[in-house]
Amino acid sequence: MADDPMTGVNVLLVADPGLPTARARSIEDELQQLLDEAFSPPITLDVQTAMLRLRPDDSLDLSDAIDLAGEYSSPDAVLLLTEIPRLNDGHPLIAEIFPEEQIAVISCPTLGAFTSKRRILDTLMACTLRLKPTSAPRDSSRFDRSWLHWAQSSDGTDHSTLRAHRVSGGARTILGMVAGNEPLKTAPRLSSALAAASATGAFGIFYNSIWVMSTYLSTPRLLGVGALAIVAMTAWLIMSNGLWDSPKRDNLARVVLLYNLSTVVTLLLCVLALYGALVLLILAGGMIVIAPEYMESVIDEAPVFARYLDVAWLSAAMGVVAGALGSSFDLRTNLRTLTHGQRERQRKYAENDS
Repeated sequence: MADDPMTGVNVLLVADPGLPTARARSIEDELQQLLDEAFSPPITLDVQTAMLRLRPDDSLDLSDAIDLAGEYSSPDAVLLLTEIPRLNDGHPLIAEIFPEEQIAVISCPTLGAFTSKRRILDTLMACTLRLKPTSAPRDSSRFDRSWLHWAQSSDGTDHSTLRAHRVSGGARTILGMVAGNEPLKTAPRLSSALAAASATGAFGIFYNSIWVMSTYLSTPRLLGVGALAIVAMTAWLIMSNGLWDSPKRDNLARVVLLYNLSTVVTLLLCVLALYGALVLLILAGGMIVIAPEYMESVIDEAPVFARYLDVAWLSAAMGVVAGALGSSFDLRTNLRTLTHGQRERQRKYAENDS
């Protein structure tokens, strides 16, 4: 470790695969610049990707980080950016500092889904300065924020935690976990559901009873039918694939709840994307296949664009319900990795301790 402020500082940033690594790489240059401003040269910043492990008691296993630090000439500060959601007395834990090991742990989901580079940089710099990598004092208040609270340990050590508000921080953590799932990119993995939904939804183009029903249903009722279909398919995906977890330990209950809620939101977004794509496909097909004159003779109304959209919307609702059954043929492992990359790891450690 550096004892002289003029000997420079070596910082190692280790990020989980996926979104944490993407965020770490996106702020690498800016972080290097801030470190150059805060410490005397030479300043070295290494960014690496490694899977951070979780113990059964929901604490991070720092042994791998310590071993990794040894491979990089004993860095003066090790920053761990993990996608594991962590809690402290019910509050989302954004960061935690272990001064004896010169390690700080930053939980990526607690920073939110639409985290700006500035928020990540402020958190990383605040942790680095509090680790005191040099003997010269450094003021970290520049990177503190009024809506966040650093809490010092009561045991007289320099161990400290950065916690978010229980309610707003919890919502931000769930959204951050959903962002890590990348639902819009992974939605196509529900291939069998989309195939079944498309096949069933296409019937709405050729059966004029669907046209008549869609015409006489009010807009609020059509919207309600669509919402009910989306909720039904989401519930089916969760139940049929066993995606709702029960904690094996009482102290994991709140963490597992975060995983469950992020699963629900992720699948809702996936099904919503599928529903939107289906509406557009059926709408395009209907406008090509259904002659305006024929539609007018069936529904006794002018075949305006809204009538075609009503047909597509109702047909898509039928297709999404059928798509839920088709999704049963998807590989269970694929659907599990669709929801949250670390839910399998959380489950593994919880079960191993049972």
